Amino acid sequence: MPATPEQLFTYLDHLGIAYSTVNHTALFTVEQSQALRGTIPGAHTKNLFLKDKKDALFLVTALEDASIELKSLHRLLGASGRFSFGSADLMRQTLGVEPGAVTPFGALNDSGGLVTVVLDAALMEHATINAHPLVNTMTTALARDDLVKFLRATGHEPRIEPVGQGSQKA
Repeated sequence: MPATPEQLFTYLDHLGIAYSTVNHTALFTVEQSQALRGTIPGAHTKNLFLKDKKDALFLVTALEDASIELKSLHRLLGASGRFSFGSADLMRQTLGVEPGAVTPFGALNDSGGLVTVVLDAALMEHATINAHPLVNTMTTALARDDLVKFLRATGHEPRIEPVGQGSQKA
């Protein structure tokens, strides 16, 4: 069974990571979540669950307004051939999340270390980062360094790469 948000929060507590969470209606798109900007400060993310031609898996987390050029991203990340989006079933199996709730916190469910986590360099210029805590009815904020600490604790050394174009700076 994939971890629940409560299990994620327990894990963050165990790591000594401070965070805050806001409950809200289910959000499925960046456009829907932008309606909450007045109440949730910090950088907001978009997440792409991708696979290459040899079925290597990547989770790319960037600023919500970043433009990501999928046609060339595989070259930047050293993937085998162009990326396609991973299926909903594959997402559930590896990250334990549903479409619309893709998040770097899904690394908690990837005990096999199948997913390479990539954080956009522009996102990492922000002190606070917001992401769904495994479900799209909440948003959790934490410090950027604590996001890296969390990912490392789950066995996912994040790659910090300039994947987004035209995203806002801190």
